[in-house]
Amino acid sequence: MEMFQLVDGNGRPSGTASRQECHGNPRLIHLVVHLHLLDPGGRVYLQKRSMSKDTNPGRWDTSVGGHVAAGERVPDALIREAREELGIDASRASFLYSWLCEGTFESEFAECFMLESSQPIHADPGEILEGRHFTRDEVRGMIGTGILTPMFEREWPMLLAALGESP
Repeated sequence: MEMFQLVDGNGRPSGTASRQECHGNPRLIHLVVHLHLLDPGGRVYLQKRSMSKDTNPGRWDTSVGGHVAAGERVPDALIREAREELGIDASRASFLYSWLCEGTFESEFAECFMLESSQPIHADPGEILEGRHFTRDEVRGMIGTGILTPMFEREWPMLLAALGESP
């Protein structure tokens, strides 16, 4: 059984729970990692989530996003998820910010990182329908259309601010 790291609203460990317990119970805040992958030209890589995902299937999302396993260190989860989802090495990623995303289905505390890289991407077809790099203007044009995950739409202004840009 897959066990997630639970945290309080400030990201401090507060226990563990299964995927089944977390998904569907927004009172259980679980820890996740996000990696924003940028190419040398500044375009952001987005992944289109597999139709088999239990949340937001078929929607465009963060380059890499994944749950932190119970007792797992955040940097280890980030490196593991980047390797699993895109086949890349994220060991040089920089921390950007943390934020709490509360929803009606689940609540996640996201530790967010950025990596500028030209590494070849080998997306896991079990996780990702497709992926590609988008300009910031292309992403801005996708906001509010229903093709992005709600969490990514909420995070987009934070990413732009961290990159020194306005939404």
